[in-house]
Amino acid sequence: MWQSSAALAIKPEDLKALERIVRSGRREQRHALRGRIILGAAAGKSNNALAKELGTSRPTVLDWRARFAEGGVKALYEDRPRGKSFEPVARAKEAEIIVKTQKLPASATHWSCRSMAKASGISKASVQRIWHANGLKPHLSRTFKISNDPHCLEKLDDVSGL
Repeated sequence: MWQSSAALAIKPEDLKALERIVRSGRREQRHALRGRIILGAAAGKSNNALAKELGTSRPTVLDWRARFAEGGVKALYEDRPRGKSFEPVARAKEAEIIVKTQKLPASATHWSCRSMAKASGISKASVQRIWHANGLKPHLSRTFKISNDPHCLEKLDDVSGL
């Protein structure tokens, strides 16, 4: 079970600043929500009650309480950096994939994104992004595919002879 948190101690000047943030019609709503969380915590409300009252989650309440205790009112305006979750593929690698896509693979009639990803050492999604950006569709090739079967000609003669 969770422990209840003690009321958050706030300096009088911080209390006035928080009330201005909450009442202001010009502030971003995310800053106003953060101010409401801190004011509620200072009033002694539990984290669960605050989360329900403000329509947010308990971890959000806990996070903003901790960030306010660490950085004061300024911390309410600071967002953590966000960004892409993957490293972009280098241009040279992208060019290599484009060239490789236009050649037939050794063990199949055409490239699939999974086989290209395995051969190139990048993710399937990266191969898909590169193919899409460059209009490549190796599975929809209009040319005749040569079989990789070493006995293809013998089988073709057998079928043709029927």
